[in-house]
Amino acid sequence: MATDKGFFNYWVVANSGKGFITHTDSRKFWIRGYPGNVWVCDDIPESRDWGARNSAATKTKSQAQTIVTNIVEAQQATWDDLSDEDKAASTGRPATITLP
Repeated sequence: MATDKGFFNYWVVANSGKGFITHTDSRKFWIRGYPGNVWVCDDIPESRDWGARNSAATKTKSQAQTIVTNIVEAQQATWDDLSDEDKAASTGRPATITLP
C-alpha cells in the first residue's frame, strides 16, 4: 500500500468516467482522489502509465496540497456563512485535508 512506501505521484486531472481508473489499475497501485481533481497514487511505472493515459498534469506535493487546501478553505468559508439551522442540517464543516 502507498502508506507503507511513502513515495507518491501527484496529478491533476478530471475524472473522465468509465475507464478512468480500471479494475486492473486499482489492483496494481493505490490511488485516491481529492478535491480540485487532485489524484495521489503510488510512484510506480503502472501509475505513471495511468497518468499518461489520462493526460494528467504532474504536480509537486506542495502544488497539489495548495490546490486541495484552497478548495477546502472555500468550502469551509461557505459553511461558516450558513445560518445556524442550515449548519445543524448539514453533515458538518468540511475537514482540513493533508495529502500523504
